[in-house]
Amino acid sequence: MSDRPTPHTVSTPQESGPGALLYAPAPESRAVVSLRAAYGHFIDGEFTEPGEKTLVSVNPADEEKLAEVSVATEADLDRAVAAARRAYDGVWSRTSPSERGKYLYRISRIIQDRARELAVLESLDNGKPIKETRDVDIPLAAAHFFYYAGWADKLPFVSPGVPAPRPLGVAAQVIPWNFPLLMLAWKIAPALAAGNTVVLKPAETTPLTALAFAEICQEAELPPGVVNIVTGAGATGRALVAHPGVDKVAFTGSTEVGREIARTLAGTPKRATLELGGKGANIVYSDAAIDQAVEGIVTGIFFNQGHVCCAGSRLLVQESVAEEVMHRLKERVARLRLGDPLDKNTDIGAINSAAQLARIQDLAEAGRDEGGEQWSPPCELPSRGYWFAPTVFTGITQAHRIAREEIFGPVLSVLTFRTPEEAVEKANNTPYGLSAGIWTEKAGRIPWTANRLRAGVIWSNTFNKFDPTSPFGGYRESGYGREGGRHGLEAYLNG
Repeated sequence: MSDRPTPHTVSTPQESGPGALLYAPAPESRAVVSLRAAYGHFIDGEFTEPGEKTLVSVNPADEEKLAEVSVATEADLDRAVAAARRAYDGVWSRTSPSERGKYLYRISRIIQDRARELAVLESLDNGKPIKETRDVDIPLAAAHFFYYAGWADKLPFVSPGVPAPRPLGVAAQVIPWNFPLLMLAWKIAPALAAGNTVVLKPAETTPLTALAFAEICQEAELPPGVVNIVTGAGATGRALVAHPGVDKVAFTGSTEVGREIARTLAGTPKRATLELGGKGANIVYSDAAIDQAVEGIVTGIFFNQGHVCCAGSRLLVQESVAEEVMHRLKERVARLRLGDPLDKNTDIGAINSAAQLARIQDLAEAGRDEGGEQWSPPCELPSRGYWFAPTVFTGITQAHRIAREEIFGPVLSVLTFRTPEEAVEKANNTPYGLSAGIWTEKAGRIPWTANRLRAGVIWSNTFNKFDPTSPFGGYRESGYGREGGRHGLEAYLNG
């Protein structure tokens, strides 16, 4: 890689100059990744030849071209769905549940064996720091396949009262760009464990780990047609969702696209799960352990550059500790390191695309125009790629766009409250209902608050912790259905 952006230390003014905080770069090698110049689709167990129309996948940290991927035509989608249907009606339906589980175990082990390669590839294609892909994304992806492998021969225990659940058939799955391989695992692992076959479309800006997963399917000797992967942009996803040959649609992405999918599926027998946007509230009570809460606030909004649907993008702080929390928060944010995603020291990587960067900049500008006070630590941004410094807005009310709309970036809006009742009221004053966090040392206050919050996932004294055994999903404009745990299997079963 040429002209790779150098990492930068975000430092407070007191740390600039001769006594500034310094560290030695610790870059991960990209030599472990071998990319093709161009990719076709993965259909019926084989890669097709690259198509005439392609998209370029770029490294958001420096805008370097990584590879070209094909845009699926109507004929490509027909072939993929037909291959999935043949596999469902044929070899996969004759595969015993315990044998299906063995394939999932095998896939999990191969992901673990190729973990370093996949972590580097995810960082290159997505822009997130290598320590996140290495320590979170890839291990969790493997864990989901491992977990659902254990469920494959226990399906009668998924839904009480349904002793003989049946798979739905062919599942169309469309995933976003913020956790490419992990979202793939969330979708494919339960679908296969339940006995379905899959046609999956990755996001147009992050297709490369999905295509690497296709190679893993070959290495695991998964029967042809059980997993098919087609690439393309939004039009490809819309065509796949509307295809008459699919029985189930699973989508993770924006609320706007989720509405469009719901309209498309209305009046059809297709089942659907939609995991959509969020504007999570992170509530800090006056009795919280402040240092612990600050770490959770940072994790809640700056993990993965804020590219998290359940990010704690609205911080609600009790007035009596607001000044102390903000002081410590700014000190902590000033020590985050922004730069090369392949540097193991990096905390904040690149924004995934130019389009997403433009949206973040637009909402930040709206926050300033509406009277919000914007703060970012001194931070030199790399000259190439897509970057946005970690940012905190104060002086915000619930009327501000930046407090209402999902920003999907490293931007935190801070509001205050006086009473627990006011905190709950402000937390619920949103069209979304995906996540929330509660910080308090009073044990009784946790269930009191949680029972009043309208959110699908609520963390107490932590944030952004995930486990394959735990269901994940939201309410209202955050979608419907659950992924993870046995609830994630129910979405792929009849009965």
